[in-house]
Amino acid sequence: MRIALLAHVRQPIAEPFMGGMESHSWHLADGLVRRGHDVVLFASGDSDPRFAIDPVLDQHYERTFPWAEHKGSAPLIAHVDAGYAAACDRIAQGGFDVVHNNSLHRFPLEPARTANVPTVTSLHVPPYDALHWFVKASPAPTHRLTVTSAEQMRAWFPGGAPPEARVLHNGIDPAAWPFHAAGEGAVWCGRVTPNKGTHLAAQAARAAGVPLTIYGMIEDPDYWEQLVVPHLDATVRYGGHLRGAELAAAIGRAAVFLFTPCWDEPFGLVAIEAMACGLPVAAIDRGAAREVIGEAGCFAAPDDVPALAAAIRQAVSIPRRIPRERVERLFSRDRWLDRCEDLYAEVIAARTARAA
Repeated sequence: MRIALLAHVRQPIAEPFMGGMESHSWHLADGLVRRGHDVVLFASGDSDPRFAIDPVLDQHYERTFPWAEHKGSAPLIAHVDAGYAAACDRIAQGGFDVVHNNSLHRFPLEPARTANVPTVTSLHVPPYDALHWFVKASPAPTHRLTVTSAEQMRAWFPGGAPPEARVLHNGIDPAAWPFHAAGEGAVWCGRVTPNKGTHLAAQAARAAGVPLTIYGMIEDPDYWEQLVVPHLDATVRYGGHLRGAELAAAIGRAAVFLFTPCWDEPFGLVAIEAMACGLPVAAIDRGAAREVIGEAGCFAAPDDVPALAAAIRQAVSIPRRIPRERVERLFSRDRWLDRCEDLYAEVIAARTARAA
């Protein structure tokens, strides 16, 4: 198949990944290319050059319009809109069999566009006003919507999902996250921002008497300085923002992973990456945490640091084969890519039937 993969453009689609959306698009492009598909990545021009890139913007917009300063501003909206409008026009004229839309932008959802080029749109966030009504109006025979969990499906469609909407769990390559039979201490990774709850991980690890290493991009410097740095010491430290193989090795050396969402997390890619390495999870029970982690973790109520500390102490007793086997059974890259290809075939068949 000739596939247009339309990505989000706040950050480049390149390692070290700034977050789950960038990782999702990179691994989707890599997996589809490995399966023999002709993939063009529509992303920022400073994304990974190993892919065939058609730039939506010359460089990711965080560099041009930093989110902290320009969120919701007219110049940023106009900049991004112009890039996606032109990219959607090029896709329409590019002879693509299907579009996989990871952009979280309204233009690729327009019925005239999805009728012209069959589209699968993956929603990576809870519903929000700027996209909500465009999503609700978009289901069609040549357009499928995917969410990453049943919990996210209920959030987007509380009155019942349309038949065109499906749960498509994220997947990873277990070989890229090698299993470790034992480890010491706790680890947390992700974007360091308030809704990821880094400060709660630091507080709970200290309360549990377990050393903690934090990995990830410091997205919100004010949050970092005010709520995380005060907890850093000899037992709670920052390990930097690492690339995939280095991060996998660092995670694998730990005994337990801390997952601390302060919002309704739609999935939690970092959790399954850690689980693949053999780490049981101590998690805040929000969003899809329990759906994803299951028997591989212990859970605490939101904002309950003592309960999270207790979950840390309990989780370390979970045999490490349990989280690894859960990933291999439910969240492998091959399972994920198989389902993507099935969805592409559905929307392509719908276009063929309509033309006939």
